[in-house]
Amino acid sequence: MILCAGESLIDMVPEDGAFRPLAGGAVYNTAIALGRLGQDTGYLWPISRDPFGDVIMRPLAEAGVNIDLCPRTDRLTTLALVTLTNGEALYSFYDEGSAGRMLTSDDIAPLPASVSALFAGGISLVPDPCGAAIEGLIAQHHDRLPVMIDPNIRPFFITDPDSYRARLDRMLPMADIVKLSSDDLEWLYPGLDPEDAARKVLATGPRMVLQTGGEAGAKAIWNGPTVSAPAVRTTVADTIGAGDTFNAGVMASFDRQGILTKDGIATVTADQIHAALTLGAKAAAITVSRPGANPPWAREMSA
Repeated sequence: MILCAGESLIDMVPEDGAFRPLAGGAVYNTAIALGRLGQDTGYLWPISRDPFGDVIMRPLAEAGVNIDLCPRTDRLTTLALVTLTNGEALYSFYDEGSAGRMLTSDDIAPLPASVSALFAGGISLVPDPCGAAIEGLIAQHHDRLPVMIDPNIRPFFITDPDSYRARLDRMLPMADIVKLSSDDLEWLYPGLDPEDAARKVLATGPRMVLQTGGEAGAKAIWNGPTVSAPAVRTTVADTIGAGDTFNAGVMASFDRQGILTKDGIATVTADQIHAALTLGAKAAAITVSRPGANPPWAREMSA
């Protein structure tokens, strides 16, 4: 089971002059996408007992995602107010004292033996106590489980950049796979060419760094020649959930190829990486073709 640990929230998405509440969050979106793609998936994050918690639970159930590790709480659900500019999503967060933000290591039950890989990232890595809890989870298990991290950096959410950089300096070397967008790389290494920045991250310890750039497609920086896959052309409704779905496609592909293991990622080939990037790009293209974070189901991928 691929366990996704990180934020879920409610995206308040513009619609006909008002806002429509939709379940979202970077790590949550990846869990939903993995479940819809047919992978054995689990989710770890506190879920509120408020009405928005029910909105979050429904897609998890529909996608067959295991929520046994999700503590329930009376704290409120995080809200993200979304504004769209030329299809690009910008966010304002209402998160103080929320269900997820107050996650501590004590809230995380021992992982069952069925957990075979970990995915983490998003804004759940930024504030404490939840950031420390997710960091602790990765630190405890990265020696035996393959780990993928996508920081999905939101500069406006980061109140203490030095502290957050220090956390990433600790966490990214513990990952086997790191995904970073061009914007992420620019924040980490201002003024540096994105591929050079990705190689700096690679040098800290991950087996591969996936660099994404929207219409520019995706690249894998690893110990072999750079592997590239083009973006799939489509009519873009918005970009909400695109990178999250890409992450799911990559992990699903590695899982189906039987290499989503420590040894498998350590001995991965260029062809295996290309297949993963291609599946990720195809899944992301379906997501951006329709409003909101609405990842594809397995049946749509074969259409």
